[in-house]
Amino acid sequence: MSNFLKDQSSVLKKLGITQLNPMQEEAKLAISSTASTILLSPTGTGKTIAFLLPVIGGLTPDNDQIQALILVPSRELAIQIEQVCREMGTGYKVNAIYGGRPIAKDKVELQHLPAILIGTPGRIADHLRRQAFTSTHIQTLVLDEFDKALEVGFESEMKEIISLLPALKKRVLTSATHEAQIPSFVGVSDPIYINYLDQKKTQLSIQSVTTSSDKKLDTLRDLIFHIGNKPGIVFCNFKNTIQEVSTFLTQNHIQHGCFYGGMEQKDRERALIKFRNGTHQILVATDLAARGIDISELQFIIHYQLPLKSQEFIHRNGRTARMHNKGIAYIIDTTDSNLPEFIHNHKVITIQNNAQPLLPSNWITLFISGGRKDKISKGDIAGLLMKQGGLSKDQVGGIELKQDCAFVAVHPEKNLEFLKKINNTRLKKKKVRITKI
Repeated sequence: MSNFLKDQSSVLKKLGITQLNPMQEEAKLAISSTASTILLSPTGTGKTIAFLLPVIGGLTPDNDQIQALILVPSRELAIQIEQVCREMGTGYKVNAIYGGRPIAKDKVELQHLPAILIGTPGRIADHLRRQAFTSTHIQTLVLDEFDKALEVGFESEMKEIISLLPALKKRVLTSATHEAQIPSFVGVSDPIYINYLDQKKTQLSIQSVTTSSDKKLDTLRDLIFHIGNKPGIVFCNFKNTIQEVSTFLTQNHIQHGCFYGGMEQKDRERALIKFRNGTHQILVATDLAARGIDISELQFIIHYQLPLKSQEFIHRNGRTARMHNKGIAYIIDTTDSNLPEFIHNHKVITIQNNAQPLLPSNWITLFISGGRKDKISKGDIAGLLMKQGGLSKDQVGGIELKQDCAFVAVHPEKNLEFLKKINNTRLKKKKVRITKI
């Protein structure tokens, strides 16, 4: 076992973790000592750290080629894993490439090859066809949420990619469901299974509200008011439904963000940032938000539309009631439909339509046109807001630092006059624009 794996305390400290949970300990040992590992564990239990520790521990420091490839089904998951890698501060270069951003940006980052490359199968396959990088040194392959990748149509790309990895020695597959079938082209042989799916003592309560089809939006509003000022996701099946729900929520002064596959990548990222930092407490989303995105555990989710498959019902519900905590999954059921067979033990509730409206969020989100590559730190940003902007410590919320920009939640008392003081000022050596988004 490498020194990195033996002395992991400093890495965990950077991640804000005191110790690994049992699943992570077992996965670390299995992945570091065997050729094929299947890791099955519920959403939110720390699978990313579970496979990153042994993957990084197996890297060779003096190898300047790509040594590990992590394939993921969504852009958000690629970004999330890249962020965790960088927070670990191991000294190894890591990059994420994915559809929805310019190829030119990928090319710049791949001029100096990372030790770990993360990406969606479509974009990785595209670069391999262009011979943008050599794959002959890749010895470790991670298929994270591999069942989802197969489900959304990445099978041919994944098959193509794996056929171009001649030096592959280690395979790690992760999933949050039992149902996933492992395709033969992955080349898994005599794998070790780390299965924690049945060990989650869930405290999930499923509650349904019955209404007529023409009153469904009104019922959603009343349910949100009934729940009160808590962060949660309203799940829909289609983009058109999200737009309909969003328009209705706006008309009823319910602050929210939207998140679905048809959005521009920048807008998707900003919707998640504003949800994480409290600018929005409600996120209206498709199943894209059911897994693979970086958000904290929620106290509730709402199925405005039920998914067609039981797996997606499980994944949506996995956004709440994690790790022995309580959570509620609400179903808005219409009188002209029947609940699917995979829904059991739900409690029918009645809500009043006289609940108090939500209090508006006190937070707003600022965009800052400078980031890590400009040597800007979170402390620099907080200092600028408090010293030059005149904000108190309590008025500065979550700060998210990216490579070329940053986002920060602030709680200005009444107006945005303080922005005039700090816009177009210098952070470190860079003159930055600071705007409300």
